[in-house]
Amino acid sequence: MKKGKVYLSIALLLVCLSLFGCSQETKKTVRVGEVTHSIFYAPQYVAVSKGYFEEEGLEVELKTTWGGDKTMTSLLSDGIDVALVGSETSIYVQSQGADDPVVNFAQLTENDGTFLVAREKIENFSWEQLKGSTFLGQRKGGMPQMVGEYVLKQHNIDPKQDLELIQNIDFANVANAFASGTGDYVQLFEPTASIFEQQGKGHIVASFGTESGKVPYTSFMAKESYLTENEETMEKFTRALYKAQKWVDEHSAEEVAKEIAPQFEDTSLETIETVVDRYKSQDSYAKDPLLNKAEWNQLEEIMKEAGELPKNVDYTKLVNTKIAKKAMEE
Repeated sequence: MKKGKVYLSIALLLVCLSLFGCSQETKKTVRVGEVTHSIFYAPQYVAVSKGYFEEEGLEVELKTTWGGDKTMTSLLSDGIDVALVGSETSIYVQSQGADDPVVNFAQLTENDGTFLVAREKIENFSWEQLKGSTFLGQRKGGMPQMVGEYVLKQHNIDPKQDLELIQNIDFANVANAFASGTGDYVQLFEPTASIFEQQGKGHIVASFGTESGKVPYTSFMAKESYLTENEETMEKFTRALYKAQKWVDEHSAEEVAKEIAPQFEDTSLETIETVVDRYKSQDSYAKDPLLNKAEWNQLEEIMKEAGELPKNVDYTKLVNTKIAKKAMEE
């Protein structure tokens, strides 16, 4: 009788495993640190909400690491596995002689996400109008600041001579400083730019993303050793991202806004839709994860113009295209 019970228990166990084995599989955890929490990163949140990461057998732990320096510190100290941050940070790390380079493997956004906001409404704006004005820019050395100065120079404006450039205000306080009366123009991310417009505190007159051209503004990156040891996992991660990128590209701003709204509970659905529409219309969201060489060269050109490029870095040294290409094939 005892043997019979044992055999029965084993049989029942095998049946359970056959029926529920897939749901019992252990998901591979990937810890992702995003430099900020932004509608600018919509495809990432779609990949989460639509279950694309889960479909690939991944458990993505997403946390906001607030700032490029903190994000890189967390990545280099193994506090996270993957960083979502500006590609320029991988160049900064490389310039410091890193033994284990930080490598870009999937691009999320492909132009600048900031907008030029004027205090007064301007019917026929021209960049020439910035001359002699006070301009609230972004933190020195970061992509928003570098792109901002690059665009000004493209319009024959010397940021150091032709206007009063303020860059000593913390990122989190730039909008408040403008709202309090400092500056004639300010460089702002969404949704703050749209909210200011709705509240009559400012008016969007130009897009730095449209003016700067294609650039790997925000990318997923990891230490070279991690990519080598977890290549299959990163292929799955990138394949899930690619599904989300295609979904965002193929759906309306209204549909995308509804999908990511739970990520932004303090922002109205109307504002989210406005921001998504603005980013979609200027192709801010990369349509695939492949970071190409032309974009990398533009990044280095912008950094060079800003005096922030330590030295040119070979594209193949800090960009892994193998993972993205494989993810896009399947």
